[in-house]
Amino acid sequence: MRHSVFMAVALSSAMALAACDQKNAEETVERAFQDVNVVDESDLNDVMLTVADPNEAVAHFSRTSKENPGRIDAQRGLAISLVRAKRYTEASSAYARLVKLDGVTNDDRVDFADALLRSGDWARAEEELDKVPPTVETFKRYRLEALVADSNQEWKKADSFYETAVGLTTRPSGVLNNWGYSKLTRGDFGDAERLFTDAIRQDPSLFTAKNNLILARGAQGNYSLPVIPMDQTERAQLLHTLGLAAVKQGNLETGKGLLRDAIETHPQHFEAAVRSLRALENNVSNG
Repeated sequence: MRHSVFMAVALSSAMALAACDQKNAEETVERAFQDVNVVDESDLNDVMLTVADPNEAVAHFSRTSKENPGRIDAQRGLAISLVRAKRYTEASSAYARLVKLDGVTNDDRVDFADALLRSGDWARAEEELDKVPPTVETFKRYRLEALVADSNQEWKKADSFYETAVGLTTRPSGVLNNWGYSKLTRGDFGDAERLFTDAIRQDPSLFTAKNNLILARGAQGNYSLPVIPMDQTERAQLLHTLGLAAVKQGNLETGKGLLRDAIETHPQHFEAAVRSLRALENNVSNG
């Protein structure tokens, strides 16, 4: 009898252990799948923020942030994706929600200021930058500070911020171009020419800097093309810009000659230069 009781207890214990082991095994598997899902979602988020179509990324992060309103990574992904999609007003609203969540970083505030600048809200952008501690010394922060100082015509501050930003990046061509344009608007044409030349040296494909360089030279009465990398189409476009600069300075004949050169140089029909030359010749004949 005692043997039967013992066997029953043993069997019961074994079944309980088996059930416990099965439960533990199921929990282990569940945790493993949860871990896999977290990794998979993290990978998906990385893809969405880099190579995916920006509007697809917006849809992904919009859905994720609605399902998990407290998840700061989803809200951050939505804000970044909206900027990538050039939907700057929506991005500003997304960042406004983001900065209210626990875990917000100084980089988030800098990115918020960037979105505000892109949407044209310079006053709020300045307010957000003022909330970032001065110990945050990043390229993006100083580049935005320079742009804000420029807009306020605080030239010394702008120059200081631009100079610092240039030293914090290995690809300074864009900020050099911005700094040069700032100098151009102030009438510091020599400094502007130097900065545009530096920008082109850093990135020979940056046509905006090439065009700005021509404007700086034209403003100084220098109507020769600089020795910089350019293809035939770019050469024609720069001759067109130089011609218009000469006209603006009152040198009409020089301007017309440069426009004719632009038309002859362009590998195709250069309608903009043709219209400019025609307008000048009509004005002269009418006069």
